[in-house]
Amino acid sequence: MSIRWEAVSSAPLQGYNVYVNGQLANTKPIQNTEFNAAGLNYGTAYSFEVKAVDRTGKTIASSGTVPGTPSHYLVELSRWNIHNDGTDPAGTTDGLNRMLAWASGERIQAIYVPAGTYLIAKDKQINIAANMLWELAQNAIVQKETNGKESYKTLSIGYGADNVTIRGGAYKGDRETHDFSGKDSPSSPGTHEGGYGIVIEGAQNVTIEGVKATQFTGDGLVIGGAAQMGSDLYAGNFESGGLNAAGAPVVDKNKIRTVKMYSLTKPQFVDQGYFELSNWRNASSFEIYFYDNKQFFISKTTTKVRVRIDIPKGAAQMRIVINQPSAAGIYGEYWQRLQAGNTVVRDSEFAFNRRQGITVGGGDRTLIENNRIHDMNGTAPMSGIDVEGGFGENGFWNSNITIRGNEFWNNARYDVILYDGRGAVIDNNHLSSKGAIGLAVSASFAGDTVAKNNHFDGTRILAYHDVQLLNNKMNDSYINVTGPNMIIDGLDIVNGTLNTSAAADGDIAASNVSITIADDTKEGGLSVYGTGATIFRNVKITGPSKLRSFVGGSTAANTFDRLQVLNYNSTYGVSLPAGTYTDSSFEASEGGQMGAIGISLPAKYVFDRVRFRTNSTSGSVGIIVQRAGADVTIRNSQFEVLGDSQPVSVQTADRFVFENNVVQAMNMQRKTLELVRINDYWDRGKPYDVLASRIEGNVINANIAVIGIQTAYAGIGAPPYTIRNNTLNKAVLSLKANDIISGNIVNP
Repeated sequence: MSIRWEAVSSAPLQGYNVYVNGQLANTKPIQNTEFNAAGLNYGTAYSFEVKAVDRTGKTIASSGTVPGTPSHYLVELSRWNIHNDGTDPAGTTDGLNRMLAWASGERIQAIYVPAGTYLIAKDKQINIAANMLWELAQNAIVQKETNGKESYKTLSIGYGADNVTIRGGAYKGDRETHDFSGKDSPSSPGTHEGGYGIVIEGAQNVTIEGVKATQFTGDGLVIGGAAQMGSDLYAGNFESGGLNAAGAPVVDKNKIRTVKMYSLTKPQFVDQGYFELSNWRNASSFEIYFYDNKQFFISKTTTKVRVRIDIPKGAAQMRIVINQPSAAGIYGEYWQRLQAGNTVVRDSEFAFNRRQGITVGGGDRTLIENNRIHDMNGTAPMSGIDVEGGFGENGFWNSNITIRGNEFWNNARYDVILYDGRGAVIDNNHLSSKGAIGLAVSASFAGDTVAKNNHFDGTRILAYHDVQLLNNKMNDSYINVTGPNMIIDGLDIVNGTLNTSAAADGDIAASNVSITIADDTKEGGLSVYGTGATIFRNVKITGPSKLRSFVGGSTAANTFDRLQVLNYNSTYGVSLPAGTYTDSSFEASEGGQMGAIGISLPAKYVFDRVRFRTNSTSGSVGIIVQRAGADVTIRNSQFEVLGDSQPVSVQTADRFVFENNVVQAMNMQRKTLELVRINDYWDRGKPYDVLASRIEGNVINANIAVIGIQTAYAGIGAPPYTIRNNTLNKAVLSLKANDIISGNIVNP
């Protein structure tokens, strides 16, 4: 035990003596204020006393007795033939495991490994026992021996090793010296990606804290399940017939049954009390009949593959009935699979591993928080954290995963992957592996995912379905979402893009989104595609992108409520997806000459209470409609024309309705310009391509006598358009002879 005390200022002071259970523990007076008492027994209560003595040996001050009990067993290196100088890997590994087995038998619950380097044999690992705190000194290193194996473990927390804490020290792989040339067997892949640091296999209540795991050929940490196969079954293991309500064989040409009974008494089956049918081919509907160890029938259940099947009390064996007449081509297995449960990984560092920092490959209730995870590269996936149990490939399910408060940087491809499982919270992380994917939520991840309060710093988000993205921020990258059940609420993007692609109406809803393009040499903004309608509320896009800050190819009935596209690139303009725009604003930046608000999809557009503002330098059109099939309505909106340009031009459309709007054009210079026009002078001799139009109830203000409404150039054969109840101040009308005209007021 380490004992410390406050200094005594009395003089003359010779030093201090320490007494353990009343016996002097030091050989000569101690000059500092700290002493390590050796030779104490784990779990035994002791009393400690410190006395200050003068130069004659007389006590001049005393602490009085203080009780204490050693909390750890300090590993006795020589007793167990353990080397801490990086030598004798076989002897050191065996010694550590013998010591751990002894400590478990002695019910010692905490072990302290002193400083040094412990070389672990290439074909062995440290095996932690249950109910154990395994703590390394700060400068202790567990080093894997150089080897050429495709797969290895360094520290194993296996099935049944529950209630374990791994604390402190460093675990280091052999990546820098590994021989990658060979294979473990002729059928192995040869990738050498299975060299692991710390491995959890089905253990419950494990905490990893304050450790460092680096330089492994695979992963720094694997949180996985434990599996035990009962048996595999082939066509020859079945015969024609079923079983009756008493579990006895009966003739049934529409069913097949196992010829014999199959055991449910392997240890993991008995311990856990459930199993599953896995990896079946050419069979899908099953009945399980349970029997005791004397073949007396207990009960029956119906089931399917990859679901939990509880073993009834007293059941020791079973027969399987499949609801089909033939066993041709059948293959299947039954397994007991146990997820690692209630795992905590905190305050640790995972770095420079070849595959990834942490793999969650069969975990339930896993918390990964306040770690530093960086520099994963070498072999796919190259991710900081990969939640991937291979469930679709006969592996493990993941559930209830929390990844919180971690720092990620310099990982080659991903910071976090959610590949399979259900239920994840990604909270308050800094994901900064520049150019990589910060968060990938794959199509095979079942859902219930919440990513909130994260900073995606130069990293992107790819999310397929059933994800809530709440109060995140992002810079210098982009986010792609598809759906269904995608919710974005609170997203702050700087120099980045939100890309949506909904397959069905309502798959995606995005609200309270701010997109700022602070650098006009970079692309950023909002991109809307997909066959389904997306709902956008309170979206603000500010600043000129390198190209367009708002684009879309979606013809669905999207909703844009309180959308602001401000200071957009006035050279390239914007290209609008279809939908209803309400209480929104479009404002061009200064400088450009050609950028318009383009409507070029064969779809329905509605603008209600929308503000459009052109810049003072543009000589082009503010909003332009130019697509057959377009059905455009603009109502209750305002057009502010800051320069000598046209606010509205309809070149091609199935229908155009312009009603109850205000056009303010007080900086016009050319009287020949039309403010609201149907086609132009150059198309007057072509067949008409605006099929219907109504321009009604608008107020058009100009500083000179420009053409306020023009239909005269609509084209050959153009039908009557309705032009009525408009008020034009200074502006004039230029209409076709067959237009339906009434109630218009033209003020000079």
